[in-house]
Amino acid sequence: MDQARVLVVGGHGKVARLLLPLLIEAGHQVTAVFRNPVHRTDVADSGATPLVADVEALGVAELAELFAGHDAIVWSAGAGGGNPPRTYSVDRDAAVRSMEAALRAGVRRYVMVSYFGSQIDHGVPAESSFFPYAEAKAAADTHLAQTALDWTILGPSRLTDDPPTGRIETAAEGATAGAVSRADVAAVVLETLRDPGTIHRTIRFNSGATPIADALRE
Repeated sequence: MDQARVLVVGGHGKVARLLLPLLIEAGHQVTAVFRNPVHRTDVADSGATPLVADVEALGVAELAELFAGHDAIVWSAGAGGGNPPRTYSVDRDAAVRSMEAALRAGVRRYVMVSYFGSQIDHGVPAESSFFPYAEAKAAADTHLAQTALDWTILGPSRLTDDPPTGRIETAAEGATAGAVSRADVAAVVLETLRDPGTIHRTIRFNSGATPIADALRE
């Protein structure tokens, strides 16, 4: 996907702030959606177009209006944990609405930033504080995989603030959950948008020895 119009939801998150300049440098026209107007300058400084909107509060029709005219959606939003009702509201319900909105707006390409262990049988105990997140992400990812979108689900391991390496290892290569830098996750999102071979795939990964572009090839 060359010089696309990309909309990043959760555009002031830690991964997104690393992703925005990569997208700009690659020649994409980028819009970043975020909730807090205080972050407008931070986003604008990246070269992306800031768009203040609370996706938790918007319905499908309103989200479709935001998405219209774009070529790809990157969902990198999340409630941040600690509040189970809001986790379900953002990581599951708003995410699902965004998928329906993308279809309504005619935006076929959709990249979901999820996590390594996201699956229906995630095995997280119900009493765990992580349970709402695991449930919400599993539901959203499962819904996405059943849509008619050109979707990719990215499942990075535990996130770190280490510098980028440009190299990862996928579950297809034998990776088990470990850790990966947010900078490398951002680079994986960029390469995912570039490589149509990632469409309709769930790609779980952590740090490794394989160059990102090579690792994403089946």
